[in-house]
Amino acid sequence: MANFYRDNEDIQFLFKHLDLSKLAELQEEGFNFAKDFDYAPADADEAIQNYEMVLDSLGQLSGDFIAPRAEDVDREGNTLNEDGTVTYAKGIAESMEKLAEADVMGFTLPYRFGGLNFPNLIYSMANEIVSRADASLMNIFGLQGIAETINAYASEEIKQQYLPDFAAGKVTGAMVLTEPDAGSDLQAVKLRAFQDEAGNWILHGVKRFITNGCGDVLLVLARSEPDRNGGLGLSLLVCDKGPTVHIRRLEDKLGIHGSPTCEIFFDNTPCQLIGERQRGLVTYVMSLMNGARVGIAAQSLGIAEAAFRVARDYAATRKQFGVAIEKLPAVRDMVIDMKIVIEASRALLYETCCVVDQYVSCEKRLELNPPTEKEQLKPLKEKTRRLNRLASMLTPMSKYYCSEMCNRVAYDSIQVLGGSGYMRDYASERHARDARITTIYEGTSQLQVVAAVRGVCSGTAEKFIAELAGKDYDPQLKELLEKLAEGMEQLKTAVAFVKENGNEYMDLYGRALVDIAIDLINGYLFCGQASDKQATPRKAEIAKRYVTRNAPKITALVELIKMGDKSTFTEYEAMAGPVPSE
Repeated sequence: MANFYRDNEDIQFLFKHLDLSKLAELQEEGFNFAKDFDYAPADADEAIQNYEMVLDSLGQLSGDFIAPRAEDVDREGNTLNEDGTVTYAKGIAESMEKLAEADVMGFTLPYRFGGLNFPNLIYSMANEIVSRADASLMNIFGLQGIAETINAYASEEIKQQYLPDFAAGKVTGAMVLTEPDAGSDLQAVKLRAFQDEAGNWILHGVKRFITNGCGDVLLVLARSEPDRNGGLGLSLLVCDKGPTVHIRRLEDKLGIHGSPTCEIFFDNTPCQLIGERQRGLVTYVMSLMNGARVGIAAQSLGIAEAAFRVARDYAATRKQFGVAIEKLPAVRDMVIDMKIVIEASRALLYETCCVVDQYVSCEKRLELNPPTEKEQLKPLKEKTRRLNRLASMLTPMSKYYCSEMCNRVAYDSIQVLGGSGYMRDYASERHARDARITTIYEGTSQLQVVAAVRGVCSGTAEKFIAELAGKDYDPQLKELLEKLAEGMEQLKTAVAFVKENGNEYMDLYGRALVDIAIDLINGYLFCGQASDKQATPRKAEIAKRYVTRNAPKITALVELIKMGDKSTFTEYEAMAGPVPSE
């Protein structure tokens, strides 16, 4: 029997390595919920036991039930019926039913709605596990952020209307944001939201590329202020699927075939306003998107883990030239690099989740139960602002790094299998197709870099790396820590040079700056893992290889940045050539 939690030593190590007691206390608000809910934990040990019990159960379900259906789901896809409804692939429908029975569809929702009230860190672990089994299923399971957004910003009446059903797994949802002419640029959204004579809200227009657009509950970004352009003219609304919501087509996609991607026509659809009008994009959708980006990072990890395992097994069993191909240096290097970059991505994502959980907790306390004493209120506000800046940098970093890693690992997995990897006899080709979307949806890699580089150049990265550098490490890691400190000094010189050349230059070399910052952050995180008393000697070897091999890369990137080459701006037409005429 397969268990995708129990067979992953790195997830289990990080489960023990990270300070779950602190997160549990924050999430449970001092364990006060135990007074009102029998199933709420009374202390940190009980909370952690609950986390692991659910991950164990989900790992078993993913390994034994979901994964065996993934290949058939990929081949079957979804069906658009004549009446405009959508039928899921059989395996998706069966798996969703099992997930509902397992009571894991309200992962982060409060107890009062029937949710588990788990931290985002544990939810990301769950998303990774499910994604390893079937990436397309995670696109439906991972849309629980819709319920979180309703919980965070909607009226109590709307919460009561929708959230118990979300937690019970009775409904699924969709983020209805993009349009034919508004993809990455959501400020260009045109779908109309208007009020009738009785003051009821109505939606009219088209949305495109909507993941699970056939879901029961739709969160819709629409233009509520027809006389106002840009983001301040947009509001967020919620509606149910029904006779005025028409699925006009299902996209014919490269991968994630079990996840329906829909074009929707809203024909004067009744809806309700979430929160305040005009805050749809600036406040609510940005919050929703940040959660979705963490979700895609976790999905990327799951796909990469699945692709790696196919390659690792094949390399150990396939013989060429009289030996298993993993004996060949070129293959060995590929397999090792795949494994390390997966663990680096996991370290970065889980650290990001810890920061996000702390920020959400601080923000909630400021809103609902702020300290009455000024001496306590001021430091809480400062901490909240610091965590917000850090989460705003780490979230796009994680989405960018994990999704790019996923594509690289999926590509290399096929390469390890050679011709066999290109055939549908092995899952590698499916993982490669599923991987490709991860660098695109919920914001392309290029947009993630633009968001993250602001944190690198504003000093947020420098302060965070200094905080990591100040922790206690195993003395045997001294040489690695010196290399990381040297890398930090190099990053400072690169940032200073970029600032002298303006924002356009910063965006031009943003990827190099972000790559350096991520390599330094991951280097310290690996050293922290290696210093853990529970760690095996393997963790020190991972840290050594990661830090020493990235050191010359950091030097090269800094030299590239400081070259001052602006030919991308000045010589674009000459180097790109004319626009093709046909």
